[in-house]
Amino acid sequence: MTGPIVVINPNSNQAVTDGLDRALASFRLTGGPAIECVTLIEGPFGIESQLHSDQVVLPLVDLIARRSDAAAFIIACYSDPGIDACRSVSPVPVFGIQESGLLTAFSRADRIGIVAIAEASEKRHRLYMRRMGVSSRIAGERALNMTVDETARGTGTFTRLQEVGRALISDGAEALVLGCAGMAVHRAPLEQVLGIPVIDPTQAAVSMAMGTVLANQN
Repeated sequence: MTGPIVVINPNSNQAVTDGLDRALASFRLTGGPAIECVTLIEGPFGIESQLHSDQVVLPLVDLIARRSDAAAFIIACYSDPGIDACRSVSPVPVFGIQESGLLTAFSRADRIGIVAIAEASEKRHRLYMRRMGVSSRIAGERALNMTVDETARGTGTFTRLQEVGRALISDGAEALVLGCAGMAVHRAPLEQVLGIPVIDPTQAAVSMAMGTVLANQN
């Protein structure tokens, strides 16, 4: 029997994990792999700096090492903290949501806009995109300037997403990637309002993981 796809929220905010769980409900198909969302309790309340990102690497590696039942892992933080270390110890695929979200967006449009939670996150994202070799296809990145918790539970999040999304469209973006796992609940309504593809990176990563797991069953 195939094990679950384990989606790890590397921060300790359970509201973010709960939002991920709701956003992935439609991926739980009869006969398909189970999708389990878990919280890294050792993580900071929100990953909002390079230091926060680096702090979760060893706890992520430890969690993955303990979950020998998993068929795949998703690191549900938009900067893919510890992805190389996690892949080095995991016998099953490990997907990062930044990598997966960008690759999915590139299948929908030529020029992509990134919605960051805060300006402090943009450098981490930029370095990773340079490593991926995709910087030339980024129309721009703009920040909500909100905390992770506010994006998951704040009443003004959707209004701010619309403002930033329209600014990125003005920058030339033809599709958007939501640059934080806490924004998952807003993907569908934002796409409807803006009229361009909006990619939730955790959904993108789970789609890739499901394809890999199902292909390995044949």
